[in-house]
Amino acid sequence: MSELPQIIDVIEARILARHIVELHFEDGERRVIDLEPYLVGPIFQALVADYELLRAMRVDPDAGTIVWPNGADISPRTLYAESKRVVPA
Repeated sequence: MSELPQIIDVIEARILARHIVELHFEDGERRVIDLEPYLVGPIFQALVADYELLRAMRVDPDAGTIVWPNGADISPRTLYAESKRVVPA
């Protein structure tokens, strides 16, 4: 059985483009992820249909991840594992 990676909280997030989000994690990493593949299922339908609702994303410091007003969220573990490191210019 493989061990799950440590959970590293999201401390800041901003939308860069349609579904592209830059995330700043508590370990100092800045990473980018395309959320589109993760916006499936009933709770995410509204986010796909209403871009203004998607843009209402915020970081919940208690949950350590991004959340939306309709109750949707994505695991910080998933966000960290599936995102790509930002490379400084």
